[in-house]
Amino acid sequence: MHDKNPLVVRPVERGDFEQWLPYWKGYQEFYEISLPEEVTRATWDRFFDDREPMYSAVAVDGGRILGFVNYLFHRSTWAQSEFCYLEDLFVAPEARGRHVGKELIAFVQQRARAKDCGRLYWHTQETNLRAQRLYDWIGEKPGVIEYRMSLA
Repeated sequence: MHDKNPLVVRPVERGDFEQWLPYWKGYQEFYEISLPEEVTRATWDRFFDDREPMYSAVAVDGGRILGFVNYLFHRSTWAQSEFCYLEDLFVAPEARGRHVGKELIAFVQQRARAKDCGRLYWHTQETNLRAQRLYDWIGEKPGVIEYRMSLA
C-alpha cells in the first residue's frame, strides 16, 4: 500500500467484476471447490439487487483490488435484530500480512453496527492457520462445530 494511495474499502461496483473474479476463483481454489459459472453470476448479480440481503466490498489500493469480503444479513431465532454473516474473505497473496483482511472485516463490522445487528460471525477451515491468527486477534472462538447434511 502506498502513502499517496491509501487502502480504501468500499462496496463492490459492477465494473469491478474483471478484477474480482480471479480472487473469487482463488478463494474457491483455496477451499478446493469449483462453483459453476452460473453460481458465480447469480452471486455477483445478488450484490446489486436491492431485494437481496447479500453484499460485497473490495479493498482497493491505487485502483487495484487487493481483496474482497462477501457478507449477508439474516434473521435469527436468538435475537430480535438481524445477524451478519461474513461468508467469504480473500486477500491477494502478495497483500497478506498488510492488514487488508482486517480492514475488510472492519468494513463489515461497521455495516453490521449500522444495521444494529445482534452478531457478526464467520467460519474458517481448521487448517487455515494464517487466517486464524487474524481472527484470534480481532474475534473470539465460541466453540461451535459445524455439521452438514447432503440434500442431494
